[in-house]
Amino acid sequence: MFVSVVALTQVPLVSAHEATATGGITPGHGIALALVGVVVLVGSAVFKRTNHFRPTLALYGVFVGISLTALGTILFEGLSPDPTYTARSMPFPRSWYQPLALSVGTAIAVGSLLAGRIRWPNRPRYALAGLLLGLWIAYPYLVPGSASDTHPLGYAIVLVTPILVGYVLWIDAGDAIRTALRDRVARRFGIGTAVVLLLFFFGVTGYLSFFPEDGAPHEITVAVLPTIYQLVSWPTLEIAIPHIPLFLAVSPGQLLILGTLSGLIGLNGALIARQWRAEARAGLTEGTAGSAAVVGTCTCGCCGPLVAKIAGLVAGPAIAAPLYWVFVDPMSPLSALFVVGSQLLFAGSIIYAVQSTQDLDLSVTVRPSD
Repeated sequence: MFVSVVALTQVPLVSAHEATATGGITPGHGIALALVGVVVLVGSAVFKRTNHFRPTLALYGVFVGISLTALGTILFEGLSPDPTYTARSMPFPRSWYQPLALSVGTAIAVGSLLAGRIRWPNRPRYALAGLLLGLWIAYPYLVPGSASDTHPLGYAIVLVTPILVGYVLWIDAGDAIRTALRDRVARRFGIGTAVVLLLFFFGVTGYLSFFPEDGAPHEITVAVLPTIYQLVSWPTLEIAIPHIPLFLAVSPGQLLILGTLSGLIGLNGALIARQWRAEARAGLTEGTAGSAAVVGTCTCGCCGPLVAKIAGLVAGPAIAAPLYWVFVDPMSPLSALFVVGSQLLFAGSIIYAVQSTQDLDLSVTVRPSD
C-alpha cells in the first residue's frame, strides 16, 4: 500500500503551485480513493452474505477495501492543510481541565470497581481495566508539572496497559484465538489487517509521511530526540530523507500503543474471518452482525486530529474547534479516551466474538441423535 503512496508522490509535476510538490494530487483524490475502499469493503461483505462470494474471496475483497480506505485517508490527511485554532475558540477555559480530569478519571475508576463487583465478581481483571483507564485520564494532574513527563507512575501506566489487555485476552479468549490463527486464511487476513492499520495510524498521526514539507532541510537527517507521547517522554528516532520524500518518527511508546491497538484489530479480523469460513462449512447464513462487525473492527476512533480535520471540512471551524480542544488538545484529559478506550473496546469486541464463535462451534459439532 505504501509503495503506492510513494509512487503517487512521484507523478510528473504540474504547473499549479499548490500541486507541484505532490504531482497534482489533491485531498479530493484521497477522499475519492477512501470512498472506493469503503464501497469495496462493504460490497464484499454484502456479496458474501448473499452467497455471491465465497468467504475466502470476500475476505480478500474486504482486505483490499481496508487498504484503499487507509491509503485514501492518509492522502487526505497529508495533503489537506492543518487547521489552526486560537484560544478564543475554546469552549471553556483551560483551567477546567484539572477538575474535569480528576472528576472523570475518578468516576470511571469508581464506576469500574462497582460494575466489576456487581456484574463480574469472578473477573476482577475487568474492574482493573476500568481503573487503569481512569488513571490514564487523571494522571497528568495527579503528577502536575513537568515532573509527569518522566515520572515512573506514567511509564508504569503505559507499560501495564498492553500487559493487562493481553492477560485478559489470554484468560478469556486464548483458546479461540489460537484456534483461529491455525486457519491459514484467517491468520493472513488478521496479520495483513494489523499491518495496514499500524501504517495507517502512523500516517494519519504524522509520524510517517511521504509528502514534502516547506522549509524542511534538503539533506538526509537522522536524530534521536525526547518526545512526549501518551503521558510521558520517549526517545524518538526521527529520519528525514527529502529526496524520496520520507519522514519517519518512531519511539517505544508509539510501537507499544499503536502496535497493541493494531494487533487487537487484527485479532478481531482473524476471528471474524474464521467465523465466516466456519459458517460456510456448516452451511449457515450469516446474520447482519457479521458484516457490521467486519466494518466495525476495521474502524477506529482514536485518530483525533483526523476527526477534527474532517469535522472542519464538513461542518466548519465552529464545530471542529470544540472537538479539537476537548479530544485532540494534548492538555485535554479526554484525549486519552481515544487511545485507551479504543484498546478496551477492541479487547471487549474480541471476547464477544469468541463467545459467538463458541456458540457456532457448538451448533456445528453437536449432532442430534437418531
